Amino acid sequence: MNLNDLLLAKNVPPEQVIVLRHQPFEPELNKVLPWLAAEKPDVFNAYQQTQNPKVEKAMQNARYIASFIGYGAGKALFVGLYSMHGSRPLTLEEFWKVPAYKEMKAFGMQGFTGEEGRSSVLWFDLELTEIYDSWKGKLVIDWPGGERSWWRWADRNTMPVRAILEESVLDKAMPQWEELGVLPAHWRSALSQWRGIYYIFDISDGKGYIGSAYGSENISGRWRNYAASGHGDNKLLRKRDSRQFRFTILQRVSPDMLPEDVIQLEGTWKKRLHTRFPNGLNEN
Repeated sequence: MNLNDLLLAKNVPPEQVIVLRHQPFEPELNKVLPWLAAEKPDVFNAYQQTQNPKVEKAMQNARYIASFIGYGAGKALFVGLYSMHGSRPLTLEEFWKVPAYKEMKAFGMQGFTGEEGRSSVLWFDLELTEIYDSWKGKLVIDWPGGERSWWRWADRNTMPVRAILEESVLDKAMPQWEELGVLPAHWRSALSQWRGIYYIFDISDGKGYIGSAYGSENISGRWRNYAASGHGDNKLLRKRDSRQFRFTILQRVSPDMLPEDVIQLEGTWKKRLHTRFPNGLNEN
């Protein structure tokens, strides 16, 4: 069975389908794109709604976009089948007023710069369909013939089905510091149940900071506080580049452990890992 068989089974003509295998060249965006697909589908869709001139031309003749993300060498992971509802031009100024593009720029997206010799780009009105929506993040196909060719007409290619996974793998891995703002829902839920001790490591000089989480949303709430500020209101962290931070949970404790006991436990970790100033980034 291949992708075209799946399309025909739903009365979708393969000759009207362009297949995209997204794998951004921007490293940070490439890491976060699966989480955007899982947690912020409108932002993910915005990523594919503008294209380079060659793909623009092809998309004007398509009725559907089968959207995938690179999933290892020679494989692609299904995100969704989108229907096409026309297009309209965006100037450079209009492009960067779109909230989704502003959000992705924080993850290093280059986007439309105006340096390509174009005064505008086409924005395609793509609407996610319900076709095979239960296979989002689960359907894996082979991507034969070289990964540099990241878009293709479905009917001109044979893309065998490699697997249909039991669970979505779009948000399987725990995000690193720079992706805290798009923490997947199941991680938010799990971390909100845990009190514990966490460690922030600055890779620029090897110094560390230890903190504790015991509020109403526990580790999840503390994590999101760092995502919003970059430093969590900690004086010695505020002076540093948060892009160099790595976040680790050192110890998970009972959700009903008293705050004073969590704080006492935090002190033992500071002593063990020598994180008090000047050797580390804890002021006390």
